[in-house]
Amino acid sequence: MQTIDIEMPDEQAARLDRFAMSVRKSPREATAQLIEEGLRHAEFPAVEFRDSDSGCQAYVVGSSLAVWEVVMTDESYGRSAEQTAAHLRWPLTRVEPVLAYARTYQQEIAAALQENRSVSPANLQRLLPNSRWT
Repeated sequence: MQTIDIEMPDEQAARLDRFAMSVRKSPREATAQLIEEGLRHAEFPAVEFRDSDSGCQAYVVGSSLAVWEVVMTDESYGRSAEQTAAHLRWPLTRVEPVLAYARTYQQEIAAALQENRSVSPANLQRLLPNSRWT
């Protein structure tokens, strides 16, 4: 691991501190996260990062879909980007870069898919015991 010393305006440092507090990380950890997200977005402009109930996740720019949701759709079509694009009513040129991101960051996407697949009615009832299920 390498340490990089950077200078920034006071207002930017204050914003970084506020961000770090909001994500419950140290300023150093928050800076590393922001740099990683920025680099990924520079490599894959179709992907941006948003906070979710499961933490920070990769989403498709201009949509409400997380990358793992596009991958799940793609899997349901036998990994056919063309059919996935048709299902989402998106041009293929929008789907392909998202799937390329998913291939590059396979472990991240696999973990999100696994988390989604682990949700079952029994698990929900255990997590929300005071809920009534019909």
